[in-house]
Amino acid sequence: MKLSLGPLQYYWPRSTVFDFYEAMAATAVDTVYLGEVTCSRRHELRLSAWLDVARLLQDAGKTVVLSTMVLLESGSDVGAMQKIAANEDFLVEANDMGAVGALAGRKPFVAGPHLNIYNAPSLHWMAGQGAARWVAPLEMKRDDLALLQRERPAGLQTEVFVHGRLPLAFSARCFTARHRNLPKDDCRFSCLDHPDGLMLQTREQADFLVLNGIQTQSARVHSLIDAWHDLTALGVDVARISPQAQHTAEVVALYDALRRGALTPAAARNALRPLLPAAGDGQPDCNGYWHGRPGLDRVEPRHTVPA
Repeated sequence: MKLSLGPLQYYWPRSTVFDFYEAMAATAVDTVYLGEVTCSRRHELRLSAWLDVARLLQDAGKTVVLSTMVLLESGSDVGAMQKIAANEDFLVEANDMGAVGALAGRKPFVAGPHLNIYNAPSLHWMAGQGAARWVAPLEMKRDDLALLQRERPAGLQTEVFVHGRLPLAFSARCFTARHRNLPKDDCRFSCLDHPDGLMLQTREQADFLVLNGIQTQSARVHSLIDAWHDLTALGVDVARISPQAQHTAEVVALYDALRRGALTPAAARNALRPLLPAAGDGQPDCNGYWHGRPGLDRVEPRHTVPA
């Protein structure tokens, strides 16, 4: 199974982004997704700069995929998406149906997790549009993925989001700006102050969600590191790790050790927990969706795959 590094969901300074991907070039990750997927107001890196990062990673032997934005709100957003789709050098991840339309029939692409492919007819239709790989929806449970794996078109690869705060929803409003009583169009780039997002708590001070501009994320980090036997038994081709502000290289190293058999899933999870962003309730990770439970639940895996 290959390891991928998903697109950066947060807003970091330009120098931080370049330093981060220079470090990622030295890791065992096989594929790296690049580009702004969350908010069009994030301009630390333009497309030309992302292409510079892409070439740096390509020179290091990584496969590079350019990701499109999830929520297109203006003509300029559509134009930016079309420029990415028109590039001739790198594979593209389509994160909305407009991007699928721009890519269909022109070249292979990756069908991103936000396209909400939940059944075999949708999967076959997307493959017919040119998808070479699809990313399972974030809420998809193991049993449902097992069904789709049996029915997926020949040659279509499957990728699963295995690590990171889950991007649950996108809105036309910017919640980080509202937190500072600022309008979205004058947000003063507030997201730069929150490299792992802004934690939202209940009145009882329990961690609830993370605000990341127009994106809402899970408070806990979704992790399938101790469900590795499930992933391999299901024939998953790519495991996706989402970047975090600290310890991403160490997280990649743990997943790499797991796939090489150098660590057991249980040992890998024990080593992973100190590397996760802090959570106030003492439970930094979750895997509920994988087991058909509420996403914030933590279920001990049984390492079984349905027949």
